[in-house]
Amino acid sequence: MKEQDVRKQAFAMPLTSPAYPVGPYRFYNREYLIITYRTDMDRLRAIVPEPLQVTEPLVKYEFIRMPDSTGFGDYTESGQVIPVSFEGRKGGYTHCMFLDDHPPIAGGRELWGFPKKLAKPSLRAEIDTLIGTLHYGSLPVAVGTMGYKHRELDKAATKASLEMPNWLLKIIPHVDGSPRICEIVEYYLSDIDLKGAWTGPAQLELFHHALAPVAELPVLEVVSASHILADLTLDLGKVVHDYLK
Repeated sequence: MKEQDVRKQAFAMPLTSPAYPVGPYRFYNREYLIITYRTDMDRLRAIVPEPLQVTEPLVKYEFIRMPDSTGFGDYTESGQVIPVSFEGRKGGYTHCMFLDDHPPIAGGRELWGFPKKLAKPSLRAEIDTLIGTLHYGSLPVAVGTMGYKHRELDKAATKASLEMPNWLLKIIPHVDGSPRICEIVEYYLSDIDLKGAWTGPAQLELFHHALAPVAELPVLEVVSASHILADLTLDLGKVVHDYLK
């Protein structure tokens, strides 16, 4: 293969059979259980990287079911998003994500910098309860429950929350182990077709695990919960801060 052919063809690894196709990526019937809880402010400040700023002691614990996504397939995801501000704009910083499908793990980490690891999340309705779980190996890491569709949420406000900016810390090492890329990436969800949004009573329990330390941000009080169903597009991102310059 000629050098010019490598440059033309290369966009992801492996060169001749990339783990994921070129984006952006469309999700159909994407389903969320988001439980917002109050936690320790000092612990939040210790893990959120500057120049992002923690504005309040809140964490959004998310369970996301994605049965139909272009290029990524059928999978489930779970993790923590921290409300932050950047240059006066409010949005979310993704602290950790765990999922059960290789293409979005590879693509999420390589393209945007999503902090994704392999695990076993689930989201399902069981009789009158919406249940989200996360297992790392055989051990439970998180269990969230919400009364199933007790009350409708305001759709305009829910859609606006999905349209807010999101930030990630992208790290790619050099061959000597030093950071070759270390930057804050901003991305958005777009073309959102909100099919429904509900709330109800909710609880969240987090378990300590050495390799899935979600309980390091302890649940002090559950503030709210939402169950969302939507079609949407995950847009590609842009670099808004480079730590190595």
